[in-house]
Amino acid sequence: MISALLWAIIATVIVSLFSFVGVLTLALKKRLLNKIVLLLVGFSAGALIGGAFLHLIPESLEDGVGESLFLFVIIGFVAFYIIEKVLHWRHCHKGKCKIHMFTYLNLVGDGIHNFTDGLVIAASFIVNVNLGFATTLAVIAHEIPQEFGDFGVLIYGGFTRAKALFFNFLSGLTAILGAIAGYFLASAIEEKIVFLLPLTAGGFIYIAASDLIPELRKEADIKKSLLPFIFFLLGVAFMWGFKILLEH
Repeated sequence: MISALLWAIIATVIVSLFSFVGVLTLALKKRLLNKIVLLLVGFSAGALIGGAFLHLIPESLEDGVGESLFLFVIIGFVAFYIIEKVLHWRHCHKGKCKIHMFTYLNLVGDGIHNFTDGLVIAASFIVNVNLGFATTLAVIAHEIPQEFGDFGVLIYGGFTRAKALFFNFLSGLTAILGAIAGYFLASAIEEKIVFLLPLTAGGFIYIAASDLIPELRKEADIKKSLLPFIFFLLGVAFMWGFKILLEH
């Protein structure tokens, strides 16, 4: 039987490999890339919302967190807001990064974010394997549009393509460190590990509501905004379908 640690490492290695997705931007025209990224943003927003409300929060309720569950969801939401402000870091979509002041600051912020992803994935696999899979899928759905933007930031900041890929991959590897740290810390905080799930749910909701959905709302034309919205619903449906699949 594969241990929670091994599952977490495998999952975070896969997540880290998505740091190379940015290279695909080199083969796409800017207009086409913007359309594709917007669809991915819609899907990832739906997947994060679905992951929070259909997987993480219900799992926390089943583990008997009680009414404090919702307090921890709020704390997670607020914590992600503070982290974003302190690091002067925002997720970049469509090649536009308003708060990225320095290229290396982007890498530091992204590295911390990936480390947190690793903690979350490890905690989910410790609770149960199915929740670990669901959380990993939600993280991957968010990572794809993010990595498109991060790669663009590094290129814009003066990095060569090879250097941008290398440093972006190094940043992605911190997810593996987070998974290992999360697994071994779990033994010390075993009784409190369940509270990491609603904290993560709050973070997922923050990312979707603060960073991703506003990107979808920028499109004023109703017809053009319909397809990204459909992808948002597909993201939610994907997480719901995955939940049903795991329960049977």
